[in-house]
Amino acid sequence: MRKLRGDNEPPEPGAQWYDAEAGPLVRPYAMTGGRTAPGPSGVRFDLIALVSLDTAAPASGDDTSLGPEHRALIELCRTETQSVAELAADADLPVGVVRVLLGDLLELGVVRVTRPVPPAQLPDEKILREVIDGLRAL
Repeated sequence: MRKLRGDNEPPEPGAQWYDAEAGPLVRPYAMTGGRTAPGPSGVRFDLIALVSLDTAAPASGDDTSLGPEHRALIELCRTETQSVAELAADADLPVGVVRVLLGDLLELGVVRVTRPVPPAQLPDEKILREVIDGLRAL
């Protein structure tokens, strides 16, 4: 005879790994091999860093050493340059996982990352206004 579970009892073994609406769940540490940092180089990906496929790289989309998540990111980058945040949203993966996977792809030379310009290196607004005013005077 099967005992009915009360609200305070833990779920059956394995029940937390499956959701009827979402399907089987894969934990983020399984996708990244337990890593939380992108590669041995320790590269940090900003959310607005732009990622594009390196045209000089060999076709790694068919590489069997890459996981399905790696290949999904490659396919997303194949169509257009995207930010890290966009890749995470389009691949339906947590940003932390995408950063680790992008670190792998960067080390393999499959993708290129263009980091945003730090605000300290941007031109001063006053100078830009003077240039605009000078152009209008012409």
